[in-house]
Amino acid sequence: MKKKKKLGMTIGIAAILLGLGTWFWLGKWMTDGQKPMANGSNEYAIILGAKVNGEAPSLTLRFRLEEALAYAESYPDVKFILSGGQGPDEDIAEGEAMRRYLTENGVKEDRLLLETESTSTYENILFSKKLLPEEVNEITIITSDFHLARARMIAESFNLKTDALPAKTPKSVEARHHVRERLALIKTVVVGK
Repeated sequence: MKKKKKLGMTIGIAAILLGLGTWFWLGKWMTDGQKPMANGSNEYAIILGAKVNGEAPSLTLRFRLEEALAYAESYPDVKFILSGGQGPDEDIAEGEAMRRYLTENGVKEDRLLLETESTSTYENILFSKKLLPEEVNEITIITSDFHLARARMIAESFNLKTDALPAKTPKSVEARHHVRERLALIKTVVVGK
């Protein structure tokens, strides 16, 4: 009986240590996904969509768009693919909400390409790639800091080399997004999406 109890404790401790190790390893992977930082060398940047409240970008999407605006100003030759479809609780597609926000803030329409069908990060990258000229295989990905590792892993599966432009994550959703993203990273490693 004592041996069984001791074995059970050993297995339990090992499981906890494995879980903690995996948690921290995934966190490091998420942080490492933010490098190298974009420097304007790629002609195209994909802005990944996030929730739209009615027709207005959520705070998460607004933070991504603010990064994109600053980047657009610093690198006037970069073109942007605005990637995101319309969810059942959104009045317009995320790509369209991004287009409105960017043009209202001075980005010229001829620098913007719309992708408004995607419903996941995998589809964001897949459908956006179809909008790229055939010879382009290096892009910048603009999304929330926690999201970059997975987005870049998916892009790599489509033979796209990437650099990163991380947007901060709103404090109100940071903990939830970090937990969910760790699980999503594991799923992407296992099934490729």
